[in-house]
Amino acid sequence: MKTKFVFIISLFLLLTAFTSEKQVITIFTIGDSTMANKKLDGGNPERGWGQMLSRYFSSDIVIDNHAVNGRSSKSFIEEGRWDAVLKKLKPGDYVFIQFGHNDEKPDQERHTDPGTTFDANLKRFVTETRAKGGIPVLFNSIVRRNFGKGDADAVAKAIIQDDSRENATQQAKDTIGSDARLIDTHGAYLDSPRNVAQELNVPFVDLNKLTHEVVEGMGPEDSKKLYVWVAPNTVAALPKGRQDNTHLNVYGASIVAELAAKAVTEAVPELKPYLRHYDLVVAKDGSGDFFSVQEAINAVPDFRKGKRTTILVRKGVYKEKIVIPESKQHISLIGEEGTVLSYDDYARKLNRFREEKGTSGSASCYIYGPDFYAENITFENTAGPVGQAVACFVSADRVYFKKCRFLGFQDTLYTYQKGSRQYYEDCYIQGTVDFIFGWSVAVFNRCHIHSLGKGYVAAPSTDQHQAYGYVFYDCQLTADEGVEKVYLARPWRPYAKAVFIRCNLGKHITPEGWNNWRNPANEKTAFFAEYQNTGEGASQAERVPYAHQLKDLKEYDMEHILAGEDGWNPVKNGNALLSVTR
Repeated sequence: MKTKFVFIISLFLLLTAFTSEKQVITIFTIGDSTMANKKLDGGNPERGWGQMLSRYFSSDIVIDNHAVNGRSSKSFIEEGRWDAVLKKLKPGDYVFIQFGHNDEKPDQERHTDPGTTFDANLKRFVTETRAKGGIPVLFNSIVRRNFGKGDADAVAKAIIQDDSRENATQQAKDTIGSDARLIDTHGAYLDSPRNVAQELNVPFVDLNKLTHEVVEGMGPEDSKKLYVWVAPNTVAALPKGRQDNTHLNVYGASIVAELAAKAVTEAVPELKPYLRHYDLVVAKDGSGDFFSVQEAINAVPDFRKGKRTTILVRKGVYKEKIVIPESKQHISLIGEEGTVLSYDDYARKLNRFREEKGTSGSASCYIYGPDFYAENITFENTAGPVGQAVACFVSADRVYFKKCRFLGFQDTLYTYQKGSRQYYEDCYIQGTVDFIFGWSVAVFNRCHIHSLGKGYVAAPSTDQHQAYGYVFYDCQLTADEGVEKVYLARPWRPYAKAVFIRCNLGKHITPEGWNNWRNPANEKTAFFAEYQNTGEGASQAERVPYAHQLKDLKEYDMEHILAGEDGWNPVKNGNALLSVTR
């Protein structure tokens, strides 16, 4: 009977776990080359707007882009591509539908007629999506950059050029006047999605109108910045260059994707909670503005006034040595789940001049720019147990880390600058010896501090006239199995300060608690204290005699510690640091 009862409870918990899981919504995108994913070989600058769409939606939304170069609504169906989408479609998923460019082509394999065959294909996409419980959304085609003549020959040439993608050396020089108007090339193909949407009560986005306004507003010359206009011998993927007025580059596809995302959340309000915006995006899959984090940092304007620059770093391991200089102020670096900034330098590693890099030279990431914010980023040094090897070197003032991870062995986190204020919330920090060290004022709130081996958690080097050093609030101190004899801190400089408040200390913490770094004189100048700590390592019975027990927290509220002369208060303001003034 007892076995049966345990089985029933286990089954219930299993089923509950499945039903309580948050359902991931998939947006399937079907269309042509203006929407499709592009190869990245040779620095190819071309992107489809569907390739960039995921940057404007939260991770609760998955973009599954099935758009393909050169396809019309007809060829997409006849090649079995639509059937492949239907097989994957689940109730509650969306299908974004945009055809037109290739339906206009004269060849029999692709051509459809607006009002008849084109409309029929769009209706098929809609009805079959709904039959599977999905939600269809219709878009019309984005505009071609066709300034100047609007006669039949000019329009026909613009349509054919979608396929030819002429080289820069093959086309005549662009001599369009600055006052030229943008000429429509799609005709009635723009009306079919609108008409079908109205007839079948489907959300519709007039993406042609939106892109027309942007391209015409930029004018004949500046609008080239949106399309694949490349000079010969500048990009390996396009050695002969290209003058392409249909297909978008990285910048253009990002602009169009944002237009589409904003418009579709107006047409489909249920998607609005998932909408997001970042000024810059880093992504390994080509869906961002840059492939490396340093490129994005370099793109931030120097000494940008009164505005915060938000950078999304998409999932992946970015092996690069990153420097955020002092001129790059008010940066927010936001990671997706699985975003890792990694490098493997270490103190004894030789530089190009055959000199040791030293501790400061070993860091994977350097942060000098003030008012820096990071969330959901892993900073790591993968050099291993080879001595000093810094994962993150933080010199900036008013720095806020939230839900970040700092991985290394010795000297993982270097809080470098005297007087700089740093706030760590819900972070994970691991190492062996002195893995949190330096001169700064730093507050660690609800952090997980993990020891990989025996050693010292912290090594503050607080300046003599600095009121605070390190303060740990409500932190969890743990260690690998079998690790013991870990000290809370030792003084790297004589006036070191470290206080642990309401922390849970594991059994790996040595009974003495603190260490004088082999110098009894430090016992008279350093200030080490605890307040209401718990856990197997919290006993005060054998603590060193120079350690203190606080009677109250009168002078140890976080706001007071970090206030400085400007009243900085990340605890109160929280995510207000993420807001961007526009």
